Amino acid sequence: MSGTKAVLPYGSWPSPITADDAARGDALLEWAGFLGDDVCWTEVLPEEDGRSGLMRRTADGVEEVLPPGWDVRTRVIEYGGRPWLALSGRAADGLVFTHGPDQRLHRWRPGSEPAPLSPPGAWPGELRYADFAVHGDEVWCLRETVADDTARSAVRHLVAVPLDGSAAEDPSRVRELAATHHFMTGPRIEPGGGRVAWLGWDHPDMPWDSTRLMVAAVLPDGTLGPPSVRMGGEGEAVTQADWATDGSGTLYAVSDPDGWWNVHAVDRDGGTRSLCPRPEEFGEALWRIGLRWCLPLLDGTLAVIHGVGERRLGILGADGALTDFADPATEWHFAATDGRRIAAVASSPGRRRTVVLADPADGSVRTVRAPSAEAGSPASDVPAPAADAPAPAADVPAPAADASAPDARMPASGAEAPAPSAESVPSDAYATTPFRRTYRADDGEPVHVHVYPPHHPAVTGPADELPPCLVLAHGGPTSRSHLVLNQEISYFTSRGIGVVDVQYGGSTGYGRAYRERLRHRWGQTDVQDCATAARGLIAEGLADPDRIAIRGGSAGGWTAVASIAAEPGLYRAAAVYYPVLDPVSWREETHDFESRYLDGLIGPWPDTADRYARQSPLREADRIRTPFVLLQGLDDTVCPPAQAERLLRRIDPDTVPYRFLTFEGEGHGFRRSATVAASLRAELRLYADALGFTPASS
Repeated sequence: MSGTKAVLPYGSWPSPITADDAARGDALLEWAGFLGDDVCWTEVLPEEDGRSGLMRRTADGVEEVLPPGWDVRTRVIEYGGRPWLALSGRAADGLVFTHGPDQRLHRWRPGSEPAPLSPPGAWPGELRYADFAVHGDEVWCLRETVADDTARSAVRHLVAVPLDGSAAEDPSRVRELAATHHFMTGPRIEPGGGRVAWLGWDHPDMPWDSTRLMVAAVLPDGTLGPPSVRMGGEGEAVTQADWATDGSGTLYAVSDPDGWWNVHAVDRDGGTRSLCPRPEEFGEALWRIGLRWCLPLLDGTLAVIHGVGERRLGILGADGALTDFADPATEWHFAATDGRRIAAVASSPGRRRTVVLADPADGSVRTVRAPSAEAGSPASDVPAPAADAPAPAADVPAPAADASAPDARMPASGAEAPAPSAESVPSDAYATTPFRRTYRADDGEPVHVHVYPPHHPAVTGPADELPPCLVLAHGGPTSRSHLVLNQEISYFTSRGIGVVDVQYGGSTGYGRAYRERLRHRWGQTDVQDCATAARGLIAEGLADPDRIAIRGGSAGGWTAVASIAAEPGLYRAAAVYYPVLDPVSWREETHDFESRYLDGLIGPWPDTADRYARQSPLREADRIRTPFVLLQGLDDTVCPPAQAERLLRRIDPDTVPYRFLTFEGEGHGFRRSATVAASLRAELRLYADALGFTPASS
């Protein structure tokens, strides 16, 4: 290949990353764990209607653990939770798991078909199970009972289900252990079985607002004694708890009494102490039941996932010393341990999601499931959703950004040359090198962003042209996105379109104070921060001021619509995925878990009804002149289709060009590769028309 780059208009660069490639290029790998010596994980298979297979690595490659067709997935709180657990350290003992279609708890032994352990509900999915622990001849877990398939009403219990299968036909065999709060995590049983711990919270709190760490004695008859609160409370959120492995009775809790999720030891006598106090996060928002970021190991140390703006895996010693693994991964998810080793999903700006096995004994990190492994058809999160010590003192790119080609960050001149064949370079060579920026909002508050410049290994843009840019508003909104190699983002950047991923006020990963910048200001702080990011790029000469678009899903869809209403002169196009739009009706239409979320984001209803009217994206929908595409799953219980339809009733199609695409069988977050690909093609078509370029392909 010639060292001279072709010069082509931004947006028109040829790319081997098609919409179909982006839809299946980033495997959705989750819920790592151990079955005997084998590392296992769940993996979404989009070509099988988004079924979630339980996979493992063998000498012959990646294979499914269970017989064909089983779907290892729980719908607890709609966002799910840990759906499987090995019954012991021996693979021969098998595992328990929740099956997606009926949500029943099943047991599997090698060489046999899974058998149900829990009784059927009154209708498929009425009873849901997650976050398991084994106690004697029972599996203890969280059970959620929902009133109907909208999940607007639900109750939750910690329950004990016999491992012999007797409850499959006799519901009375399921024992209810506790129901201390409207929401709970699954049980954590003390080594030796003497006590059990769990987290609980009630409306209107969300689990990142206030939770309580509960502990109860396990009585000789297998029932629980009176529970007591050991940590947490008003204004403090315990996001994880696990027992020490040494029999000391110490309970490790990840909590934020000082404004950061740090690791604390809760002694048997009730005393607490912070083990490694830092302005860093050692935990995340508890969107899914059973997530863990602090893993007690058999040698008395703790494996911890920590950071600000990124996540590193480290070992925390009894003396408070923290030593990170020498691995380039900057994000670690779905961690589990067998007491000695740590299995997790890791990624970085140079690596897509990968299942890895870390061994503290020698500091090694071994790849178990590489992104290119063939195990059905991997899927992607859509939209690029669905982690962080304070921001750098200077707003400069991360060191890795220096390695990107000059044209990746600033338009540069280049001699005219023929565009290369897309097949001549591996697709990951088309991935850009992202970097961080921190801009300042009008009120002086920091706005953290991830910048993904246009990049092509053999093409540059004209010297007199600035690139178009997509402003990405992540979902949540109490969430964050990750600075990692992402095939969906590469779909745009490899065509000459920049992306800025905004960690607007309210995002997690930067401490409670940053998270609460959004409190009662949803539809304002997020909108202003996205505009700040766009104008920051424009001021640096990194984006064309006349070719800015915005995209987002769920809460990010709210921000996208609110942004094109509030800033009609800034954004020229918008892609909106399964949005929240009408906060008043959404309170009644959404599922139980989020039904009081708006108390914190906007204010208590109806006392602050004026805020609901003022901050709704629908309030100024008649001001919208920006063309958009609206993408909606028809089975979405989190943001039902009625939300999107209310917006469209306020839009004049003769004034505002738009497309409304709906997808049967899709819920909140698209799982099928055909849906993802169709959505990306619709986006690219919109941007081409609105931002003025001709794509080479889609």
